[in-house]
Amino acid sequence: MNQQLLAKTFVELADNLVADFDLIDFLRLLTDRCVGMLGASAAGVLLADRDGKLRVMAASDEQVRLLELFQLQNDEGPCLECFRTGTPVIIHDLTREVERWPRFVTAAHRSGFGAVQALPMRLRDEVVGALNLFRAAPGPFEPTATLIAQALADVATISLLQQRTAHRSTVLNEQLQTALNSRVLIEQAKGKLAERQGIDMEQAFTALRSYARAHNRRLSDLARAFIDDSELLPGLVA
Repeated sequence: MNQQLLAKTFVELADNLVADFDLIDFLRLLTDRCVGMLGASAAGVLLADRDGKLRVMAASDEQVRLLELFQLQNDEGPCLECFRTGTPVIIHDLTREVERWPRFVTAAHRSGFGAVQALPMRLRDEVVGALNLFRAAPGPFEPTATLIAQALADVATISLLQQRTAHRSTVLNEQLQTALNSRVLIEQAKGKLAERQGIDMEQAFTALRSYARAHNRRLSDLARAFIDDSELLPGLVA
């Protein structure tokens, strides 16, 4: 494991303890680093909205985003169970869980995943979501990697909750609702860019994210400008 990258990741996650940070980009950083450092094939983050309903907020690739959506639409799967119980759900071999989650297991295998661990994003008694790591091959997860993944989830949760004061729930709900609205804009921009350039959705997201970072812009603001054609965006290519 790259110790320097691990240390950098904790610093980057903690560095978002500010009043106005880009939540979508922040959560995508979390999923990307879990894949890059911890041996996961893919990763996703689910967060609860103001009504307590889980939403897909970040995914390391399009395949796992669709699988996370499938869980929510069918109301079954390890990530939902993790959120509802507030405890980790670690499945070394999904073939053994067909009776438990028949539709999810079928969809996961179709997506190329054989093992999953869902880790709660919680602070004390409050659970705000789940960090989900998928792996192609069945088999036990490396204990040290699981501990690190949970630590990353904990730091991310603290970053999400740090703005809470006397109006704790209102602050977080507004933050999550803003992020949900941003997610819709970004998905629309991905689709438009993918169609315009003949690329896939993951390449489109990478192009948008890279452009936003290179020009020091919020990803959602860039997405809105691209959708509306309200300004020239030279160099926005995959």
